[in-house]
Amino acid sequence: MKSAKPSSCIKSGIKPHVKSRTKPLTTLLLAALVAATSLCPPEVLAAPQQTKKSKAAKVRKPVVAPVSDYYTGEFVNFGQWKEVQGFVDDMVDKHGFTRGELGSLLSNVRFLDSVVQLVKPAPPGKPKNWTVYSSRFIEPIRINAGVRFWNDNADTLARAEALYGVPAEILVGIIGVETIYGRDTGRFRVVDTLTTLAFAYPMAPNRDARMAFFRSELESTLLYARQTGIAPLSLQGSFAGAVGMPQFMPSNIVKYGVDFDGDGRVDLRNSAADAIGSVAAFLVGHGWKRDQAGPIVHHATVSPSRAWEQYLNLGLEAKVRPEDLTAAGVVTTSSLPPDMLYGLVDLQNGSEPTEYWVASNNFFAITQYNRSYFYAMSVVELGRAVRTTRTGS
Repeated sequence: MKSAKPSSCIKSGIKPHVKSRTKPLTTLLLAALVAATSLCPPEVLAAPQQTKKSKAAKVRKPVVAPVSDYYTGEFVNFGQWKEVQGFVDDMVDKHGFTRGELGSLLSNVRFLDSVVQLVKPAPPGKPKNWTVYSSRFIEPIRINAGVRFWNDNADTLARAEALYGVPAEILVGIIGVETIYGRDTGRFRVVDTLTTLAFAYPMAPNRDARMAFFRSELESTLLYARQTGIAPLSLQGSFAGAVGMPQFMPSNIVKYGVDFDGDGRVDLRNSAADAIGSVAAFLVGHGWKRDQAGPIVHHATVSPSRAWEQYLNLGLEAKVRPEDLTAAGVVTTSSLPPDMLYGLVDLQNGSEPTEYWVASNNFFAITQYNRSYFYAMSVVELGRAVRTTRTGS
């Protein structure tokens, strides 16, 4: 499988491969100030939100989060950087921010060498291994935590399933894979992370595009903070800027966040209901179809003729008719509805045999959350394991 990079407008999905370490700032800033056009996909209409009348939003005094010991940051006068000044000009012209408020914010932002190290691509050469990858997620701690989460939120999960058509086990699977149901949502200040990556992304072939993406996410963060009354520096998340139980990037909080508990605001950090509703809305906004019958994936065997190889690596989309898969030597353990399209998924296992699955459109909707077959299959299998453990069957 040639796994695509994680969706730049969902979350980075980049997994740490090295320990954080501090380097002299000057070695990282020499060629760091370039921005490019945004990679965000076209707007997708958000799924309908619940019709329950919202209570008046509570006004809470913003609190600036202290710099965590979780990472080491350096104070940098970002406001003096030419590219940052251009960003400030845009925020003033497009959104009515004042230079004073943005200057005050930037004077408290830290440069994070640790996130620069963490977003660097993993070194090549190590073969993909589905068994090793999945063992990180389909394991007793997450399964048992998932059972508790499902029991505690059973009514909310049932309501989301009825409204959006996304099974509870998929919603449970995503939140479990992302943060173990809110246990690990990240301790980086989001503005620090996004400013660092927007203007000092490490050298890489896609550097300009990634800087443009993180600049767009910084813009969304400031808009979200203003709309909700949150102090920007109080917002904490992952080393790539993802927030809350479902690890939404700020732009997707704005696009797909749902006030599913009806308290007048979207809170993905503290409200399990809002996290559940927002994940369901995101999946529907990225192609989930409630009327697709049968399993999301079907285990398959492939013939020695290898005629089926033409159906590998066709992108994160269901494009192939079931009869074409059959003619190419793909045999599934369960029958495929004839009126649907599918994709052939290969899960490589290092030196062990590759697993093959035939995946429906809804499987590929999950890959829009994180653009990886491994990720989507982990969501499916964790959700299934939680359901099985919870029901005892």
